Amino acid sequence: MKFLSKCYIGLIFFLLYIPIVVLIVFSFNESGSLAEFSGFSFMWYEELFHDEEAFSALRNSLVLAVSSAAIATVLGTFGALGLHRMKRRYIKQPIMTLTNIPMMNPDIVTGVSMMLLFVAVATFLDTRDLFGFGTLLIAHVTFNLPYVILSVMPRFQQLDKSLSEAAQDLGCTPSKAFFKVELPEIIPGIVSGLMMSFTLSLDDFVISHFVSSPNFQTLPLYVYNQTAHNVKFSMYALSALIVAVILVILLVVNFAGSAADRKSRKGGRS
Repeated sequence: MKFLSKCYIGLIFFLLYIPIVVLIVFSFNESGSLAEFSGFSFMWYEELFHDEEAFSALRNSLVLAVSSAAIATVLGTFGALGLHRMKRRYIKQPIMTLTNIPMMNPDIVTGVSMMLLFVAVATFLDTRDLFGFGTLLIAHVTFNLPYVILSVMPRFQQLDKSLSEAAQDLGCTPSKAFFKVELPEIIPGIVSGLMMSFTLSLDDFVISHFVSSPNFQTLPLYVYNQTAHNVKFSMYALSALIVAVILVILLVVNFAGSAADRKSRKGGRS
């Protein structure tokens, strides 16, 4: 059974990561062909760094991802706080259900509904220039919010209520008790929600396709527009660089978390 379970896990990892490995290998292919590997070369990376349009799309994606993740994290954290402190269960449960709808909806449903909303607003305001960074930001914050709430809520549920009550007994206001006592305890959930929001926003194509404009193009839209002809091999190089950066970030986060755990254990023993 152990052998079969190891084979099963190995197969899963193979299916998950072999496409990424192929992408990285062929980003160094000199011939620019997927049929054969003719030789090792950095030419596609050099071409990437001279592609101003690709870097503009990457910059737009990063600005949008950082902005939407930050706003969704702030709104989602306080939303989770409000839901946690809500006393009436018959109100809390329906609100939780409504909060999860954008997460359960197919992306195309969310994209079309957001597009129709913005078209209605544009008609009401009598303007044709409504679509752009603003509409993309609103749409991305909307689909990121449920993930932040889902990440932060368990942290609130694990909190010891007596800590906040003790802080208020010692003279803290409810808001000060939150920032001094509760907020440090829920930081891991906030960071998890922030990272998830950033990744989802950076990766999104379907919703962005419905609410974007030609004046503000994200990287997924830029790559998709190339499929009408041929995707540049420099995009393989860009994808390989993104994978490398994400890998480094994950390693740093994991090592930092392990170091913090070891430090807390030493402090507990002393």
